[in-house]
Amino acid sequence: MRVNKWMSRGRPIGFTLIELLVVIAIIAVLIALLLPAVQAAREAARRAQCTNNMKQLGLAVANYESSHIAYPQAYAQTGFAGYNTAGDSGWGNWSIHAYVLAYMDGGPVYNAINFSIASADNLDNAFQATAIGTRVSSFLCPSSPLPVGNMYCCLGVAPFNQIRFPGNNYWASVGASVEPWPSQGVPPPGIFSIIGPGDPSIVRVADVTDGTSNTIAFGEWKIGDFNSAQLSLQDAIDILQNSVGTFGSWNPMGQSTMPSATLPVFTTFLQTCQAKAPASIVGGSNWKTNKSNLGREWAQGMFGHTMGTTLLAPNPPYYNCNMESWGGDFDAPGMYNLSSFHPGGANVAFADGSVRFLKSSTAMNIMWGLGSKAGGEVVSSDSY
Repeated sequence: MRVNKWMSRGRPIGFTLIELLVVIAIIAVLIALLLPAVQAAREAARRAQCTNNMKQLGLAVANYESSHIAYPQAYAQTGFAGYNTAGDSGWGNWSIHAYVLAYMDGGPVYNAINFSIASADNLDNAFQATAIGTRVSSFLCPSSPLPVGNMYCCLGVAPFNQIRFPGNNYWASVGASVEPWPSQGVPPPGIFSIIGPGDPSIVRVADVTDGTSNTIAFGEWKIGDFNSAQLSLQDAIDILQNSVGTFGSWNPMGQSTMPSATLPVFTTFLQTCQAKAPASIVGGSNWKTNKSNLGREWAQGMFGHTMGTTLLAPNPPYYNCNMESWGGDFDAPGMYNLSSFHPGGANVAFADGSVRFLKSSTAMNIMWGLGSKAGGEVVSSDSY
């Protein structure tokens, strides 16, 4: 009885409110200290996966060249009325990405595509729409959000019109040029371009005289925000809508390769793009002037979808530019820069299949040199 009486008068078993609050505060501090480390570890894992994806793409292109004795290009169609497809206009170039699917475990998707029909018509008429709408994980960087919205396809035919945009974070390089196709008979300085059937402007590994380890094949970009009513640096601002564009002595439509434009003239080009940006989000047809769907899909061989430029270092303070006077898609000259959600730069895949991280501080002339396949530039690896 004495023992029980003593215990009943002693300190009760358990925690006081103050002790509990102290423990909670300590746990909160520990979480606050650990959270940045956890986030950094996750981003490191995402960045490693992103690098691996680009390596797969670079090696796939190298294997394609080895098999075909030529690099794949974005091939323009001339129309295939004999296939009796509804509304087949022959418009739409098949991308480098589509051609190398078979070399990167994408055989089933590749085999489901009818390459005889132009890519845009293929999609518009629901031919292989399921294949074209397939999200290929090797074309997507885990650090980047996926595109939003359904694909405008298939003439509104359900259920194909419910297919989501698959997305694409990696673009094939045309080099330091605003033209994705040969201009006045001169091809872009990079490895890739848009060419028509039978066009002799093919590129072989022997043509990469700067060395495959010194020539960018693919770059990385942020997928667009799909909102033409707000400005984002990954938007493409149409600077030629209803106008003709020359910048001093430089006509980018006829002299596409850097540094045919002097640096001051090219700077004027950049400033023009910046100046047109605020007005691009105004009006009911701002989707023409503010193209916000960068990287929406991987099937079409076109600027803004699967092709880009090495005019500026990663994540520049300039908008992408589009020079299309008729209003529509990305099928016009332009500038589409490297960008990423990785701090400090973006990944690039070189023609030998190696992947390196390109810093945002890389000089412009270094970017132009890395983008050219046969410019004769000597670029040190410590300059980027």
